[in-house]
Amino acid sequence: MRADEWSDPPKPVQREVLTEQPESPQDRPPVLFVPGYGHGAWAFAQHWLEHTARRGFPASAMSLRGHGGSGADPDARLRDYVHDVTQVAAGLPKQAVLVGHGAGALVVAMALARYPARAGVLVAPVFGGPATALGLLRRNPGGTVPGLFGGRVSVRAGQLFSRGLPAKEAQSYAARLQRVPAGAQRQLIRRREPEQPVGAPPVLVAGSPDDRIVSASALEWVARRYGGSPLLFPGMGHDLMLDARWQEPIDAILDWLEKLPG
Repeated sequence: MRADEWSDPPKPVQREVLTEQPESPQDRPPVLFVPGYGHGAWAFAQHWLEHTARRGFPASAMSLRGHGGSGADPDARLRDYVHDVTQVAAGLPKQAVLVGHGAGALVVAMALARYPARAGVLVAPVFGGPATALGLLRRNPGGTVPGLFGGRVSVRAGQLFSRGLPAKEAQSYAARLQRVPAGAQRQLIRRREPEQPVGAPPVLVAGSPDDRIVSASALEWVARRYGGSPLLFPGMGHDLMLDARWQEPIDAILDWLEKLPG
């Protein structure tokens, strides 16, 4: 625990964690999925959670505080989300792989500086900064401007998914997005540069060049921080785990994990 957590510890909340286990036990690390702002564990439970278990990896998906079935915390900040992730990861039976999506990828990147993960995967990472805010303003001004004044940022289905996903399905997912606390939302106005991971775990960055929230240059920037290039899935939207071709990125991620040295 760090000094600021002794003096001002995060508020304790109940954490929602969904799990799927392989049919036959295998000596593989558990995978913990961390959703981004507005999303809950449900976003991974739809496809990736069960698919990961079928591939032989114990799989868990958590909801950050104030999201999904986790307890509310209207004053939550990034450090509170990082605390939640490290606590859940530390409770898993083996050294885990942390997979974060969107702003959840930033939370995972920050958690990697505190928890000795087996590996990290940053999917469509939102590390914040003016370019992110300007991109959202350009594509969705009506839904973004309220967020600059502490209100809710409303993201349209067309910003999250490709046209390959049926409109009714895309709209149903978008309707499930929850309001993000103003403080945590404001923290993304400035680009975040997390500390380096402890233990130098391998880190994979994945995304789509057609993402309408994360630019291709932002993907490249994050990947360079971890010494690589992004794994790209053209034609997909921001929410790769829910989009029409959801199986392609998770299979590529699990293939990568299988090839890591023991």
